Amino acid sequence: MVDYIKLKQGLDIPIDGVPSAQILKSIVSDTVAVKPTDFKGLIPKLTVKEGDSVKAGSPLFVDKKRPDVKFTSPVSGTVSEIVRGEKRKLLEVRVKADPETVYAEFSLHKPENITAEQAISSLLESGLWACIKQRPYGIIPDPAVRPKSVYISGFDTAPLAADYDFILRDELPNIQTAINVLSKITPKIHFGLCAKTHASSPFHKLSGVEFHVFDGPHPAGNVGVQINHVCPINKGDIVWTVNLQMLAIVGRFFNTGKVDMRKTVAIGGPRVSNPGYIRCMSGMCLNSIADMANDNVDKLQRGCPIRYISGNVLTGTNVGKDGYLGFYDDCISLITEGKYFETFGWAKIFRPKKYSFASTYFSWLTPRKKYLMDSNLNGGVRAFVMTNKYAKVFPMNIYPVYLLKAIIAEDIDKMEQLGIYEVVEEDFALCEYIDPSKIDIQSIVSKGIDLMIKEMA
Repeated sequence: MVDYIKLKQGLDIPIDGVPSAQILKSIVSDTVAVKPTDFKGLIPKLTVKEGDSVKAGSPLFVDKKRPDVKFTSPVSGTVSEIVRGEKRKLLEVRVKADPETVYAEFSLHKPENITAEQAISSLLESGLWACIKQRPYGIIPDPAVRPKSVYISGFDTAPLAADYDFILRDELPNIQTAINVLSKITPKIHFGLCAKTHASSPFHKLSGVEFHVFDGPHPAGNVGVQINHVCPINKGDIVWTVNLQMLAIVGRFFNTGKVDMRKTVAIGGPRVSNPGYIRCMSGMCLNSIADMANDNVDKLQRGCPIRYISGNVLTGTNVGKDGYLGFYDDCISLITEGKYFETFGWAKIFRPKKYSFASTYFSWLTPRKKYLMDSNLNGGVRAFVMTNKYAKVFPMNIYPVYLLKAIIAEDIDKMEQLGIYEVVEEDFALCEYIDPSKIDIQSIVSKGIDLMIKEMA
């Protein structure tokens, strides 16, 4: 019998520009970038220099602490630029792509005959080990440590997120291959399905997984929420999580022997003229989609620039028009930079163009309406006060306010007791969105995880 889990807490943000189920175009970017900043806790060590020729699957840098963990190029071409930041921190390795991709060759065993050691070695050599994340902390796992289980979310409930049923409907054989390979490493694989679509989803045909059906608003699709309701993580437990599109790439590698990092990416948001999907390469430059932007703004937003977000609007990164798609991201969001001031905005009761979670305005009367949301905070940071609002959007068996206060106080014992091992930044994204204090909550959680990694090393 399939496990059915009903979640009541959460929030589906009614933002305009939801991607429609259509492939708009395929994009071949002249330059792609691999960003060490996409990988939490990584200290990169370069293995190439500017001007070097690379193939798709050739290493660009490795983990300084674990040199067997490699990060490879998604395309063949020439290393055109190595971008560094403050204190020579490595930010990007840019590769100018060849007209035709040449793939590095790997010696692979057949997926049905592969052993756990061979699977891990192949993933490390190809650079696809980074497709896997470890809980706790949301970091790249240690190859020497076997997980208790693997968790995969078969749907994404974040605003403007990609519809996996649509973009991966033809990738079912690759996904099944990846699951077969991972089953050699760990005995149990959990797969989360959406209650609204699980009967029609192509993923219910997968074998070798334990299905769980989740019903509720965002963040029901977050793998961390699913872990919390299936089997919470205790101190000493290690589990792995894999994004579904990353899983398809892993399966493609074991089926073809090529590091093929092609993706189908959702393009959405109020500033997109025709929201939909594009086919592209991991690490593509976002200036390739500049022609898809529009001037769909209201009176207050006129003249404000566009924010290019790699990822969704809650957890994505503002990379700018000339930035690059993140390694794990399968959506791009375009919204208006909220660089405007509304005189006496707080005193205006009737504002039909504004959405309010707290029912300050009358948006609750039009639950199906979509809004032209932007990045305006509508105020500055205030005192961090006790409130029950977080509990309304946080469907985990954790006290979020107390955990945040323990992180701020750097109380390791309290952090452990209150569930730091179960959360990553994305699990607090909705708390940050509805927070009346305007606090950067995800940054606080990130600092708490960094502290735990340092203290538990």
